[in-house]
Amino acid sequence: MIKYFSIFLVVSLFIFSSVYAQRVKADTIKGIEHEIIIQPMTHGTLVLSWNKTTIYVDPYGGAELFTGITPPDLILITDIHGDHTSLKTLKGLSTKNATFIVPTAVAKILQTDYANQLKVIKNDEVTDFSGIKITAIPMYNLPEDKETRHPKGRGNGYLLSIDGKTIYISGDTEGIKEMRALNNIDIAFVCMNLPYTMDINQAADAVLDFEPKIVYPYHYRGNPDVSDTKAFKKLVNNKNKKIEVRLRDWYKK
Repeated sequence: MIKYFSIFLVVSLFIFSSVYAQRVKADTIKGIEHEIIIQPMTHGTLVLSWNKTTIYVDPYGGAELFTGITPPDLILITDIHGDHTSLKTLKGLSTKNATFIVPTAVAKILQTDYANQLKVIKNDEVTDFSGIKITAIPMYNLPEDKETRHPKGRGNGYLLSIDGKTIYISGDTEGIKEMRALNNIDIAFVCMNLPYTMDINQAADAVLDFEPKIVYPYHYRGNPDVSDTKAFKKLVNNKNKKIEVRLRDWYKK
């Protein structure tokens, strides 16, 4: 019995170590009272931790990706596509104590399994969770037409006010007027993957308009290409050196 337990322990530690080794190192931002921990995960997925509150954004990539990470108190989901609303990933996670903040279209997908945990907000609506103000920001493709992959009003980007810091999560969007009109953004996560969102030139142009203090390029793997985030950084900093462009490997293996 002891022998089998030892084997199980070794295997478990190996799996944990392997997953952890593949994870990009977390960043720490100082809030007014507490630290905000930013953990890049994969593609459009990240984890934020603040004052004993853990937030999962678009959990995707399989539950094993989240090995060793505290279960979520809050889950933000931006859109209906499988790299944002991943039932397979969600069902493998410990989410029984989590509140889901989602757009209406996502709520329809999650209704069967998570009905009592859903809080629906639409573009421009505001809610709060444990001292965090959450605003739904439009996210959509340009031009707006019937063929668009991301029509205006279906999905949400999110603006989070946490401990004196404002964090913008773009979701799948282009350099829309609502993004360009943002003010006083401390941290921004901005997508850039063709053909689903925008290229690095449009992303850089939008970022230069709203001037976040820190910007993370994320969601930058498209079909078939991966966006050149180093070129994005150069485009931004050639015109504004004050914007800190943080490049992280969201597809680390």
